[in-house]
Amino acid sequence: MLSLEATSEATNMSGDYYLELCPRPVHFEKASSINSVFFDEANKQVFAVRTGGTTGVVVKGPDDRNPISFRMEDKGEVKCIKFSIGNRILAIQRTPKAVDFLNFIPDCPQTDYSQECKTRNASILGFCWTSSTEIVFITDQGIEFYQVFPEKRYLKLLKSQSINVNWYLYCPESAVILLSTTVLCNVLQPFYFRGGTMSKLSKFEIELPTAVPKPLKLSERDIAMATIYGQLFVLFLRHHWRTPNSNGAEVVLYHMPREGSCKKMHVLKLNRTGKFAVNVVDNLVVVHHQDTETSVIFDIRLRGEFDGTVTYHRPVLPARSLHPCQIPVAGPASVTSQSPVPCKLYSSSWIVFQPDIIISASEGYLWFLQVKLQPVVNLLPDKGVLMDFLIQRKDCKMVILSVCSQMLSGPSRGPLSVIATVFDKLNFEYKKYLEAEQSYTGAVESGQNRGSSLMKRSPQTQAIIDQSDMYTHVLSVFTEKELPHKFVSAVLMEYIRSLNQFQIPVQHYLYELVIKTLVHHKLFYMLHQFLQYHVLSDSKPLACQLLTLESIYPPAHQLSLDMLKRLSTANDEIVEVLLSKQQVLAALRFIRSIGGHDNISARKFLDAAKQTADNMLFYTVFRFFEQRNLRLRGNPNFTPGEHCEEHIAFFKQVFGEQALMKPTAF
Repeated sequence: MLSLEATSEATNMSGDYYLELCPRPVHFEKASSINSVFFDEANKQVFAVRTGGTTGVVVKGPDDRNPISFRMEDKGEVKCIKFSIGNRILAIQRTPKAVDFLNFIPDCPQTDYSQECKTRNASILGFCWTSSTEIVFITDQGIEFYQVFPEKRYLKLLKSQSINVNWYLYCPESAVILLSTTVLCNVLQPFYFRGGTMSKLSKFEIELPTAVPKPLKLSERDIAMATIYGQLFVLFLRHHWRTPNSNGAEVVLYHMPREGSCKKMHVLKLNRTGKFAVNVVDNLVVVHHQDTETSVIFDIRLRGEFDGTVTYHRPVLPARSLHPCQIPVAGPASVTSQSPVPCKLYSSSWIVFQPDIIISASEGYLWFLQVKLQPVVNLLPDKGVLMDFLIQRKDCKMVILSVCSQMLSGPSRGPLSVIATVFDKLNFEYKKYLEAEQSYTGAVESGQNRGSSLMKRSPQTQAIIDQSDMYTHVLSVFTEKELPHKFVSAVLMEYIRSLNQFQIPVQHYLYELVIKTLVHHKLFYMLHQFLQYHVLSDSKPLACQLLTLESIYPPAHQLSLDMLKRLSTANDEIVEVLLSKQQVLAALRFIRSIGGHDNISARKFLDAAKQTADNMLFYTVFRFFEQRNLRLRGNPNFTPGEHCEEHIAFFKQVFGEQALMKPTAF
C-alpha cells in the first residue's frame, strides 16, 4: 500500500482518479451580502434567498431544469427554509421562537401561518420535515413533533420530549434525528419517525480522548449519519490528540440498530492529521484531506483486523485527488462565453453534506460525488480483493466482465487458482440471487399475504454475473483467441466446476462451447472422457450436438444415443436419430424394448425403410406392422387412417399381391 502522505501534485500525475464530481452540478446564485444560501438535506435542494425573500427565492434540486421561484414578504432575516417532502408546504424560521408556513398546494389558502414552540423559554435550533405533512422542531430543551394541516392552516402537536440539546443531526434516508446532550456533548439520543409516530431509541456515548490537557467537547462537525450496506451508522471523526498510542486521526463507526444498543463496530485508520471531511458514496466511506488535497476510500465489507469487538480498516486504495474539473465563468454574456476555468478542489469554502454532496456557496455549485470503477482495476492488483470490491458497487457489471476478460487472455493473465477464486466469488452472489428469486416466486405462486416480507422483492445491491453474461462477454470471446488449448479447456471446466459447486444448473450453451473448443483442437480423447465420466451433464441439446460430430468423430454417434437413453425422456429423439441414420430395424427394436411399438406410426417407419432402397428391409418392416395389425385387430390389413396406401402398392409391385397374406415373424 502506498503512503497516504502523498501530495496532490504527485497523485495528479498518475491519472488514476477514482473519485470525481458529477459532470452536471446544480448551479445557483452564490452567497453574497444580498443573497443567502440554504441547503435542505431531505429534498437535496438549495435555496437562494435574496434580501429576505422580497426580491425572490430560487429553489434548485438534483433536477435543476425545473427550479421553483417565488417571492416572500420580508418579515426578518431567514435562519432556515425548507420544503416539505413533495414541495407542498414551505417552512421558514426567522426567530428562535416560531416557524412560519406557506402552502404551495393548488386550491389551498395562500396566507401564511405560524407555530411557536410549546416549551417555555426554549429556543428553536432548527426543524426537519419527516414527511409531506409532519415536521419536528428541535429546541435547546427537547423536540416537538407536529402534524401540519395546510387546509386549516394550523399544526397539531403529536408528541414531545424534554431533553437538553446542544446540537442535532438528521438523516432523512432513515428518518432518524440525533440529539447531542450532556456537558461534553458526547451522549447522543436518537429518535426515529415513521407514519405519525416518534420512537425513542437507545442513547449511547461517543468515546472521547482522555489523555489531553483539558476536557474535550464533541462537535457536530465531527459527527455524521449515513446508511452503509442497508444499516445506519454514526460516523465520528476522531482527531489526532497527540496521545501516546495515537497514529493519527481515525473515523469510528457506531452501528445504530432500530432495536437494541448502539455499538462501536469499525475504525477507519487515516494515519494522518489535519482537516478532514467525510462522504458516503456507493456504500464506501470517502475521507477528504484538505492539507494534501487528496481523498481515500474505505469499504467495511472488505476484511480488516478484528480484535474481537471492533474491525480496523485501512484505505482500499492509495490516496488520490478528485478528478480535475472545470466550471463555467459566471457573469454577463460577454464573460460567460469565455472558456471554463479550473475548479479549485478541496476549497476551504466547501461544505460537505451526507451522503454524497459537496457544496461551494461562494461559487454557487452543488456537486454529487461519484466513484469511478475503471481506475480501481489498475490500483488493486489482488484479483480476489478487487472482485470483492467491485461486486458491491453500482453499475459494475461491465467492469467486472472486463476484468475477467483481461484475467483470462490479457497481458496480466492470471493463474488458474486465481481464476477459480474469481469464478467462485461471482457464482456465490449468483446463487444468492437465484435463491432469493426462487423464494419470491414461490411466495407469489403460493398466494401468501402481499404484506408479508417474502412478497417484497429485496432490492438487488450486488452485481449478478450470470452464465449468459460470462458466455457472451468473456468465455465465447476467450475461446477464439490463440491460447494454449489446455489452458482454454481448463478455464471452461473451472467455470463449470464453480457452477456445480454452488448447485447452479449449467446452461447447455456452456457445454456446447466446451465441445466446440475440444473439437477445434482435436481433443477427442478428452471429449470422450468428459462424456464417459459425466463431467458434461446429459441433455438433449448436447446429444444433438454430438450427432453432428459423427463425420469427424464416429464414436460421437453412439455417445449421443447412450446419452439420450440415460435421459429416459428422449425416446422420440432416439427414434428420430436412428431413422435419420437409416437404422430402421434398430429403431424398431428400441421402440419394442420400451413397450411403445403398439402406438407408433407405421407410415413413418415404412417411409424410412423405402428411402434406404433396401427391398428386403422394406419387406421386414412391412411384415412387422402386418403382424402388429393382426395382433391388435385380428386383421393384418392397414386401416385408411394409417395412410399407407402408397406403401401397400409398392409392396404388391415388388413382392406380388399374394405376399400380403403370408405373415412372416419378425
